Amino acid sequence: MSVQPVLAAPLVSADASPIHLAIVSETYPPEINGVANTMRYLAEGLARRGHRVHLVRPRQPCDQGGTASAPIELHLVPGLPIPGYRGLRFGLPVYWRLRRLWHRTRPQLVYIATQGPLGHAALSAARALRIPAITGFHTQFHQYSRHYGLGLLTQPIVESLRHFHNRSAATLVPTPDLQAELTAAGFLNVGVFGRGVDIVRFSPDWRDAELRRSWGCDAQTPVVLYVGRIAAEKNLDLARAAFQSILEVRPDARFVLVGDGPELAALRRDFPAFVCPGAKVGAELSAHYASGDLFLFPSLTETFGNVVTEAMASGLPVIAFDYAAAHAHIRSWENGVTLPVGDDDGFCAASRELVSDPPRLRRMGESARATAEGISWDKVLGGFEERLRAVIRRAGATEASHAGMAETR
Repeated sequence: MSVQPVLAAPLVSADASPIHLAIVSETYPPEINGVANTMRYLAEGLARRGHRVHLVRPRQPCDQGGTASAPIELHLVPGLPIPGYRGLRFGLPVYWRLRRLWHRTRPQLVYIATQGPLGHAALSAARALRIPAITGFHTQFHQYSRHYGLGLLTQPIVESLRHFHNRSAATLVPTPDLQAELTAAGFLNVGVFGRGVDIVRFSPDWRDAELRRSWGCDAQTPVVLYVGRIAAEKNLDLARAAFQSILEVRPDARFVLVGDGPELAALRRDFPAFVCPGAKVGAELSAHYASGDLFLFPSLTETFGNVVTEAMASGLPVIAFDYAAAHAHIRSWENGVTLPVGDDDGFCAASRELVSDPPRLRRMGESARATAEGISWDKVLGGFEERLRAVIRRAGATEASHAGMAETR
């Protein structure tokens, strides 16, 4: 069964004129991560709404030509693998190539999603051509540094990010909380670009009894699920501790961890009873989500956490710390559970309590699905359109002002 993202036919806002937008991202499907998926929804969604979208990204080893479900102009640039992140690449700083490209075919606006070498080159090229540019804050690089022995670099990383983002016309973040945090840290013109969820791709309809049997589970076995990178920054020690608490009340429970990462081999070696199928995409990912019963998400390094809303859309209550997507969409003990950041004991206790009450678990899963049905990508994209138009109008007014001043000299 082939499922495409839920993106409506072309829509128009009060200003119906199409926007010519260049999107620059160093990650994009088939790479597997939240930023890549968000960029796909953004690029294809805007194209479906009638805008001209020009995507600049690194060439990937698996590129086999166009696979987009909407008309997108694609410009591939050279890239290299990211050390320690198998399957991901960063783009080379092709400043002059972008200047020539955008000089020939000038976009009205550039959206830069990533802060790697390609992103820096794109911002410099846009500024040189006086094309307005906005940036996205999609990854907590300064938080990640603490999990890789680089804690001393946290402040320099923040300063570097601030310098990069403040050279753009605006920085977009997924939540009001992160907007406030970055504003307090000296980031300028920070706005909110929220996230939607695809309620067809992620749905209880994908539940697969045969898949559950392959995990050694019947209809009554509680399946605890995690989806994401198997890496230090995801705080998986707490997920394991929570699952041990669950085994105290349901010794038949199974823990399924879907994803790839630097700790996957050690996880398989040290916890052979866990089901670790690796990374999944498409229909396989949909089935893995929907075939679980409870989603544990102990990460403390998310800018949003798309897996939270994907799990909710799949009919799973989520236990997570109270920030990012969980703070935005979970009503604690109604459609999931949120705990104060750092409350590890509460995280374990909530996991144990919820699994010990199957009827409550099912009701909360149904409520999670209902919540997800109200998170529309069309609504999110409509707000993003208005943000783009405001930046374009402001840039046009600034150019007109500069032109007027030049004529009076």
